[in-house]
Amino acid sequence: MPDRPYTDDDLRAEAARQHSVLTEDPDYVGVGEQMADTEIESHLPPAEADGAEGWHWDEALDEDQFDEAQRKIHGLIVGAADLSEWAVNLGADGLEPYDGQLTLDGGSKPIARIHFAFAPDMPEDMRIALVQGVGGAIARYL
Repeated sequence: MPDRPYTDDDLRAEAARQHSVLTEDPDYVGVGEQMADTEIESHLPPAEADGAEGWHWDEALDEDQFDEAQRKIHGLIVGAADLSEWAVNLGADGLEPYDGQLTLDGGSKPIARIHFAFAPDMPEDMRIALVQGVGGAIARYL
């Protein structure tokens, strides 16, 4: 009999299940609470502006604007794809999501998207080469 009655895959499956459950019904009020005192991404100061802060959701918007933004953010969370298993497996394997992605354009909207994850010590030039190589291989067949 093994030392434990479960496998590493069982641990990953349960972690993915719980991660998914946590995102199924996000707390609407909690979304607003998370927005408060948080800077708006598009208004962050440049990195060299040491100590400067950008606009905050709760300061830059009036109550109606804040409520509208809160509803839209909540809707985006509710409608987000469940990538729980993928996320858990990335973390367990020590991989980190990469900003680079490939999107296959279907005219008015994307029809497919490929995201990448790499080991933290993989050099940036190798990451770029891999993304470009996959993109080139796909392009030959489309």
